[in-house]
Amino acid sequence: MSFIRSLIYALCFVLLAFILGPLILLARPFPFHKRYKLAVQWPRLLIYLAKIILGIRYEVKGQENIPTDRQVIYLIKHQSAYETLFIPWFTPYPVVLVYKKVLEYIPLFGWAMASLNNIPIDRSKGSEALRQVLRKGSKRIEEGRSPVLFPEGTRTPVGHKGRYQSGGVRLAMHSKTDIIPVAHNAGKIWPGRSFTKRPGLVTISFGAPIKPEGRSSDEIAAEVEHWIESEMIRMNPEDYPSSNPADTPVYSRSKKG
Repeated sequence: MSFIRSLIYALCFVLLAFILGPLILLARPFPFHKRYKLAVQWPRLLIYLAKIILGIRYEVKGQENIPTDRQVIYLIKHQSAYETLFIPWFTPYPVVLVYKKVLEYIPLFGWAMASLNNIPIDRSKGSEALRQVLRKGSKRIEEGRSPVLFPEGTRTPVGHKGRYQSGGVRLAMHSKTDIIPVAHNAGKIWPGRSFTKRPGLVTISFGAPIKPEGRSSDEIAAEVEHWIESEMIRMNPEDYPSSNPADTPVYSRSKKG
């Protein structure tokens, strides 16, 4: 039954792409806030359909930690596609996504993402990619948008963590913008590399703002990683070897597939 529901959901995803994708592209001449208001209906509908078709519900913890009077940088645990759909429509300010440039080659979906002035990066370019994140990320913050980054760089299986990258932390220091760490357990219900989704409750937890002023990048990065991984253990302790995030196995991209 889960496979059939997942198939129906996938068909709805494609249908929405054919309906909303062209509309978003046609809206390019309009001001950004109007285009974003249209574009954000796409993930909103997909989250709603996930509830109706797949039986995937969500609960939010720490919503009071999200400032409503200023932009922040969201550094998010990456296990699934669910969190990438949830964050854009839930947060108070328009977001700007930092993602792999190859995603823009996906027909309709990728083209729509590119039309919204997000930040595609080519990881193979190393320091140049980081400079691009700092330059464009700071500009988008000035324009009133909140950057979204996945510091692990790739989706990790449940019970694992990736090697946290410093791009989001450096952007926070460069732009003097607070960081909101985000943990969730969507990977248990919507596995990152599985077609079949399972019904259940996704918990999304927002941490308190982390201020970058007067601190080193290593110190901030360690706090971000510790909070996210500790929160992951708190939500689902049965998936981890101990209550110490240092004991969580590190997932290597070379193991993908």
